[in-house]
Amino acid sequence: MNLLDIVLAIPLVGFIVLLLVPRAAEGAIRAIALGFSLVAFVASLGLAFQYETIRPGEQFVTDIVWIASPNIHYHVSLDGLSLWLLILATFLTPICILISWKSIQSRIKEFFAFMLLLEFGLAGVFAAQDLFLFYVFWEISLVPMYFLIGIWGHERRIYAAVKFFLYTMAASVLMLTGIIYVYNHAGTFNYSDILAMLASGKLSFSPSQQMLLFLAFFVAFAVKVPLFPLHTWLPDAHVEAPTAGSVMLASVMLKMGTYGLARFCLPMFPGAARACAPWIVVLAIIGIVYGALVAMVQPNMKKLVAYSSVSHLGFVVLGIFSFTQLGMDGAVYQMLNHGITTGALFVLVGFLYERRHSLAIADYGGVATPAPWLSTVFMITMLASIGLPMLNNFVGEFLVLQGSAQANFHWTIFASIGVILSACYMLWLYQRVFYGETPGEVRHHVFDLMPREWAAILPLIVMMVWMGMYSQSFLPAVRKTTARILEQTQVNVQFRVQAPAAPAFRAATVRERSTEVAHAR
Repeated sequence: MNLLDIVLAIPLVGFIVLLLVPRAAEGAIRAIALGFSLVAFVASLGLAFQYETIRPGEQFVTDIVWIASPNIHYHVSLDGLSLWLLILATFLTPICILISWKSIQSRIKEFFAFMLLLEFGLAGVFAAQDLFLFYVFWEISLVPMYFLIGIWGHERRIYAAVKFFLYTMAASVLMLTGIIYVYNHAGTFNYSDILAMLASGKLSFSPSQQMLLFLAFFVAFAVKVPLFPLHTWLPDAHVEAPTAGSVMLASVMLKMGTYGLARFCLPMFPGAARACAPWIVVLAIIGIVYGALVAMVQPNMKKLVAYSSVSHLGFVVLGIFSFTQLGMDGAVYQMLNHGITTGALFVLVGFLYERRHSLAIADYGGVATPAPWLSTVFMITMLASIGLPMLNNFVGEFLVLQGSAQANFHWTIFASIGVILSACYMLWLYQRVFYGETPGEVRHHVFDLMPREWAAILPLIVMMVWMGMYSQSFLPAVRKTTARILEQTQVNVQFRVQAPAAPAFRAATVRERSTEVAHAR
């Protein structure tokens, strides 16, 4: 057993312990949940310190037989793509427990038990290297989120929970079909063995087989992203979910989809990925612009932030299917950025809801007067979300746009519209909620941040600044893995560079690997 196994086991053990604690011991339940989540986070930091950046392959590997027939293994490991996403899940779980400390007053035992089970499922998704094990963790994460929305959500929680479950479950069945088909041809669920067989030619799929398999995996991941037009479950789920559910859904669960695209769709089905890239990029750009436009007209704060996720995650899909080193690096970094900034936005919206008991923007105004620190923290988070330089989203969006420009400059032109629109809807939201005349209800019920709330939001603010100022803390590990994915796909785009020629300059079309071009620059 290595450190990764311990990180995966901690929330599962915490879940079991909470099931054994008497329901009446509410204080002990909260403390146990927070304790296990903090221990899991600290242990996951050990993964980051022990991770060898110069190695692009698997690390912290455990591969033992789980089921002999069919050949299913408990095979987990980490690389630069999954390391930071797993740490993101362990980082946000104690924050979600803190923000739920007072707001959850019914079925407390079940709520915090489901939070730890959700952490276990999410961490397992990013660590699994066996296709069947990946699917098991994928479905495990679905169950606690369904109950978090359906039991502790708002008025239309049952509708939102069922819609969320049906969308994601139906799409994941397609992925399961694809996994079984691959197993029947490869004789194994082991992801690295399948890639090795594809590279050596021992395993191959016809163009039509590869296209169908790509679409089976892609639909499951696109629903989870969610990619336009498969996004309609997301606003309902966000609006009706409790604050902690919204944070984990937006910050971590949506990344399961983009992670799956980069991890499985590109390396396993490179020909189909190349053939489908043009229309996938079009859907991503439509999502970027559409999500931003719809967010501008939302009267509900949670719905506005939900549609902003559709827009921001469109950048991630654009970066992945640019097939460039910069685009892939930016896509992975933007997954992390979105997890931090959008998670913080949902936390702050939750703070406002606990005070005013309303999500309607029209019910607020002048919040900066009774709650100056709350307004300051919201402003920093809002500026990070719209991509202000020196804050985290700027780095991710800049890399994605630079990578997409290498692939097709027209993509970048249209995608850049979303950057402008994000500033419009976020600044307008901030103006309507925090400035202007302060209504009596706001003056009497809205107060400034308390110590427990500071403990929840301050780490997120620190990460926004750190990731914006010192991205090299994260990118070297990411770059090694994304370069390896691009090498496995053997799909690199053509683009124009300016080459010197005497006595003048002339344009030359060259075909190079994007990693070499980025290094030369």
